[in-house]
Amino acid sequence: MTQLLADGTVETPPASRVASRTASLATPGLTALRSFFTPKALSLAPLPQPLPAAAAGTAPLRLVPAAFTPSRLLPALRSYSGLRHRESRGEPGPATLGRIGALEVRLAVTAADVRRAQRLRYEVFYEEMSAIPAAAMRLARRDVDAFDGICDHLLVLDHDSCRLVRGRRVPRVVGTYRLLRQDIAGRHGGFYTAGEFDIAPLLARHPHRRFLELGRSCVLASYRNKRTVELLWHGIWAYVRRHGIDVMFGCASLEGVDPQALARPLAFLHHFAPTDPEWAADALPHSAARMDLVSVETLDAKAALAALPPLIKGYLRLGAQIGRGAVVDRQFGTTDVLIVLPVEKINPRYLDHFGVNGERHAA
Repeated sequence: MTQLLADGTVETPPASRVASRTASLATPGLTALRSFFTPKALSLAPLPQPLPAAAAGTAPLRLVPAAFTPSRLLPALRSYSGLRHRESRGEPGPATLGRIGALEVRLAVTAADVRRAQRLRYEVFYEEMSAIPAAAMRLARRDVDAFDGICDHLLVLDHDSCRLVRGRRVPRVVGTYRLLRQDIAGRHGGFYTAGEFDIAPLLARHPHRRFLELGRSCVLASYRNKRTVELLWHGIWAYVRRHGIDVMFGCASLEGVDPQALARPLAFLHHFAPTDPEWAADALPHSAARMDLVSVETLDAKAALAALPPLIKGYLRLGAQIGRGAVVDRQFGTTDVLIVLPVEKINPRYLDHFGVNGERHAA
């Protein structure tokens, strides 16, 4: 489990209570709890020491795996329950962002909404694909991490596929995206992407732009069609306009952890995808993989493009930039690349399609 986020707005108990709780969680209790939240295939590094005051402003913003300690218990349990930090609640404006027929795109409002998104993620990432769940995830059958508590969760709901919950019809969640705004990330430990790519220089080059991290995107297999994907993108664009976002970014995945087996699509991105230095960021060295394993002269560009996942091809059509180097994510069984999409670079025909203010599928 990635490092759990410190929470400065949660009530702090007296020191005596902290000491007693820490003692109660001492080994072997802490070891058991830590392993419960950690995939068995991952090893945990010790928590890094605080930076000296002089270096704090220049250090890369990153999150690393860390021990599960009592001070981070509350943020972890909040994410596990589907509850969110108060800064991520009370979203201004309507929750519903658009609709096509029986499909609706909206933001999660309740803890139950977040848990339903987590269940969909588990079904896609852990059951359909090859991610490795921690014991807590396997028990709940939900994909959970500490970022869930500070993010907005975009949902696509099918109102023609409902189940009764306490006498009320609840539509099925068939697609989801997780959205993290820079202002919230800055107050709660940073971005998920910072655990794979050194994005601090990228953020520093654009101090007056608002960044939005996109992540954990997935769609139920039977709904992977134009309507569902278009609604997700409509929802993202409406959210971008609502919050005045200037740049979207995040990790996009190719399935598999062997860069040699993914050499063609990675080489295509390396040789042909836009890599403007203004928007570049490097993969962190601990799990970085080269993308130039096939030379441009010997690469079959057409076949390599066809081997790219649809989501990455969609980002490229929109006008996305690609980071330098890939990252092997063994927990999720993927090889990740960095996507950076400045709003000013978005292909104008897509803006015309959705409408400047996202009015095309407005509810």
